[in-house]
Amino acid sequence: MSDDNKDDNNGAAGRPGPRERVIGTPSPAREKALLAEDDISAPAGVGEQLDEASAKRAERIVATLFLVAFASSVAFIAYFIGWSGRDGGMHGVTRARESNLWLGGLMALSFLALAFGVTIWVRRLMTSKPIVQERHEMAADEETRAAFTEDFLEGADDSGITKRPLLRRTLLLAAAPLGLAPLVLLRDLGPLPEKRLRHTYWGEAVKKAQAEGKKGVRLVVDGTNKPLLVSDFSSPGSMITVLPEGIEEEVPEDQVLTQEAKAVTILINVPADQFKPAKGRENWHVNGIVAYSKVCTHVGCPAALYEQTTHHILCPCHQSTFDATDAAKVIFGPAARSLPQLPLAVEDGYLVATSDYHEPVGPSFWERG
Repeated sequence: MSDDNKDDNNGAAGRPGPRERVIGTPSPAREKALLAEDDISAPAGVGEQLDEASAKRAERIVATLFLVAFASSVAFIAYFIGWSGRDGGMHGVTRARESNLWLGGLMALSFLALAFGVTIWVRRLMTSKPIVQERHEMAADEETRAAFTEDFLEGADDSGITKRPLLRRTLLLAAAPLGLAPLVLLRDLGPLPEKRLRHTYWGEAVKKAQAEGKKGVRLVVDGTNKPLLVSDFSSPGSMITVLPEGIEEEVPEDQVLTQEAKAVTILINVPADQFKPAKGRENWHVNGIVAYSKVCTHVGCPAALYEQTTHHILCPCHQSTFDATDAAKVIFGPAARSLPQLPLAVEDGYLVATSDYHEPVGPSFWERG
């Protein structure tokens, strides 16, 4: 191929061909600066003295950011302890979104203000110098220790932490509430339920029904609130979730979800020839229809799965398995005790509960509360 053809191929349409770098030559990138010399965000160079007027201005900005971080942290703690405790508290489902917005926003503002303050401090108030560390044996001699001490003190002096008390004090002020915040968040772990789980709305509803001359409170289907007839639940192997009648009307609105969470019950139709009622509970079922608490006795997850062929109740969280034919005894998994059973009867063709659960519902580690 001629030289003319080569020139035509490398410079098609009048464009110069790609430049090739010869191995061993310095990279052209070294000639380009990442930061302009007049870039105000660039740190001071080696041996460069800080402009005190500019440093004072940066110091005031950093101190202001630290004060914002402090105020946001204090507001976070105040909201968590005070405002979130009104009208049912931040732990209610209806207020979770509001609580997350305020708590997350305040904590994010605190961390951002602290981060921006530290960044401006490092960029505008600290000199930048190269540090070379040679590798030696792990054991340091006296000379090395003395050199480290000198370098540490010099670094502390360069940072301004010792000669700029305003920054030091506002930094400590901003960091103090952040250290207390985890301790305040431990409030979420308490208080313990004590005796609250020993009773559910079933007991209160049964007492009201019996005061009116009824045998017990009717079971209603969760979601439709339709009272359940025995004939509606006559197919063996069926399971449905039920609640006490009137729970949504009688319980204050801000407590409905809490009461429903404790009272939620699964109703299972076990074949009569396979059902083995526990001693003293022979009359707690209706032709094999039996009711157990839906709250797993391990950590409180909903035991919502039922296997018809084996009549096993399964909690999907940690695979605790209960035998529906034998008083919901534990046959597998980490649960420590059976699901509490609800006594049932029939009144005017409807399934009714005749008393509250006789054992605390929920996790076993709460039952002694």
